[in-house]
Amino acid sequence: MELLTASSATFSPLPSNFPSFTFKATISKSWKSQPGIVEARLQGFLLRTRTTISKRLGICCNSVGPFKEEFLFQHFCQLNKGFSSQCGLISIRYRSSLLKVRSCSDRIRQCVSVLFVQLVFTAMLVTSTTIALSETPSLALSEENRLFLEAWRTIDRAYVDKTFNGQSWFRYRENALRNEPMNTREETYMAIRKMLATLDDPFTRFLEPEKFNSLRSGTQGALTGVGLSIGYPTASDGSSAGLVVISSMPGGPANRAGILSGDVILAIDDTSTESMGIYDAAERLQGPEGSPVELTVRSGAEIRHLALTREKVSLNPVKSRLCVVPGPGKSSPRIGYIKITSFNQNASGAVREAIDTLRSNSVNAFVLDLRDNSGGLFPEGIEIAKIWLDKGVIVYICDSRGVRDIYDTDGTDALAASEPLAVLVNKGTASASEILAGALKDNKRAVLFGEPTYGKGKIQSVFQLSDGSGLAVTVARYETPAHTDIDKVGVIPDHPLPKTFPKDEDGFCGCLQDSASTCNINGGQLFAR
Repeated sequence: MELLTASSATFSPLPSNFPSFTFKATISKSWKSQPGIVEARLQGFLLRTRTTISKRLGICCNSVGPFKEEFLFQHFCQLNKGFSSQCGLISIRYRSSLLKVRSCSDRIRQCVSVLFVQLVFTAMLVTSTTIALSETPSLALSEENRLFLEAWRTIDRAYVDKTFNGQSWFRYRENALRNEPMNTREETYMAIRKMLATLDDPFTRFLEPEKFNSLRSGTQGALTGVGLSIGYPTASDGSSAGLVVISSMPGGPANRAGILSGDVILAIDDTSTESMGIYDAAERLQGPEGSPVELTVRSGAEIRHLALTREKVSLNPVKSRLCVVPGPGKSSPRIGYIKITSFNQNASGAVREAIDTLRSNSVNAFVLDLRDNSGGLFPEGIEIAKIWLDKGVIVYICDSRGVRDIYDTDGTDALAASEPLAVLVNKGTASASEILAGALKDNKRAVLFGEPTYGKGKIQSVFQLSDGSGLAVTVARYETPAHTDIDKVGVIPDHPLPKTFPKDEDGFCGCLQDSASTCNINGGQLFAR
């Protein structure tokens, strides 16, 4: 029996060959005598389902007897209600729905297939790119590249200006690795110097291994040269040409030749200093003991050509002397004079020894001479400040965002915090010696005499690289306890000194003792605020 069309939903009338309820009887007889096959042809569908009536009955109900046929008939009608208001088993609507389902299924299958291919391709591309990014640098970087990157990282971490003079520091690294030749060590050094030049900071510089060792030996107390400390001209020098003498070491070759603070070096061995860096100049001034060097020096309006011989300069940073100034009765002032020429690693210990020695001679006041002291080790300047202060801030360390650190003292390291103290400064007083002078002035511990100091308000640290070379890097700027930024301005003294006031310890004592001398300062005036 083919079930292809639907009859009325009322089920009566049935076709002529199916009289009233004959359908049940006829089917019942035919099922019992010869099992028939119900075939459902779903046109447009790919699969034709054939099910025996006996098997269908077994699935659809557990009833027996005359109710089997009635249950089957009702089951077919229930299935048909979902697709049509007619009671036929499979209608055209069902066929249309199947076609729509098939069409939608095909489109979904096609979209999913395309999406899957795209996802697989993207995953492969990302994976290959990740592998390339992670593996290429390690494979491509040479030993020279790694040394350059070591210098780059040092600046990145330590340099005071985090805008790096208004440039993208990371982009500079990538461009340098791509474009700068770094096939030899000298080419790598040149790439590092070029990188540092973009910072436009003369105090941040590269040190080859021999220069690094020379700088280290200078801070440890021994140096071979002419005994000069030099710097860049300031506005008060009146000229930007050449390099200015900050200090001339007493007894050194330059000092014996008459070179003084404020003189300008125009040339070294016939090489102009107009565009020369101070560290290049310092290297030219140093050399083997006994070797000659020629200097062209301007002193005021006079230009002199001097031939000097390099010698080993002993950097004993501290000299001291007791000066007894005549006075009425037994009240003669006994002044302990201490001169510090540099802040090397021996300075703070030598100052303590000098104070102990002078105290054994019953001194009742101190004079600390920082003239022509061009600085040195920052920690030594801090330690010497602690000797004179019972408490207070020594210096503020600042970066581009403001105060980063504070160095102060609680008095536990104080050795001479009570006696009257005068400090002598001039334009050769620079760097760490300015920190010391500013701390003593702002804490009202000392009276300052002389002229404005040099005005170097930046702090450098030295970093050694893996091949023995090094970097001197500006890591911070500083402010005095009164939050004064002295860079290019200097520390302003309380009182001037007579122009003829001597710089050596013997001359100092002579001026105090001779009341008729043009350099004389009354002992009472020396410590008066």
